[in-house]
Amino acid sequence: MTAGELVRRAVASELGTWRSLARWVRRRPDVPPGAEPFPYASAVTPVLWTFIVLSAVEIPLVDWLLPWPSLRVALLVVGAYGLLWMIGLLAAMRVHPHTVDAEGLRLRSGASVDVRVAWEDVAAARVRRRSVEGSRTVVVAEEGERRAVSVAVAGSTQVDVELRTPLVLPLARAGGQPVGELRLAADDPAALVRRLRAGIAAAAATPEGDAR
Repeated sequence: MTAGELVRRAVASELGTWRSLARWVRRRPDVPPGAEPFPYASAVTPVLWTFIVLSAVEIPLVDWLLPWPSLRVALLVVGAYGLLWMIGLLAAMRVHPHTVDAEGLRLRSGASVDVRVAWEDVAAARVRRRSVEGSRTVVVAEEGERRAVSVAVAGSTQVDVELRTPLVLPLARAGGQPVGELRLAADDPAALVRRLRAGIAAAAATPEGDAR
């Protein structure tokens, strides 16, 4: 990936965070009509709120302790930006849940991951709790000739989605290579799996001639 692509991705992620904060304030989650939301942020929410509260306490404390006006102003700006950014990060996870609709699954992680998988590409779904090494949200695992992509929250996933055939997905970490399985986090993995299985069954029962 070139430096220009990295910059574009960073800018897009930053703008997405601020747009998410605006949506959260207005209580307008990004859930299209007819789609069923499946949140995934509960495991990380207490941690983020802890950092948010600590940052909110730190800002006036630092301002009170430092005697240099110019440094106080600079740290006030940095602290306020950091505080709003953390709130925006939490907002992004809250207003962009996974969704399931008549077309298939839409897997998301904040404003940075947005992957759509059509019903005809989904073979199976199951509850399976896994730990994911490292701190990255998107992790690619090589298992023999099979590649799986984990979109983790707090270092774990709870749902496996098996694909009928490997697909190239719009994920930078996947490197443009096809993957055969998606692993994602969900607050209620059993409910998400039930809904996915219902969608798979409905798609299988639909004659090809009646396809949308």
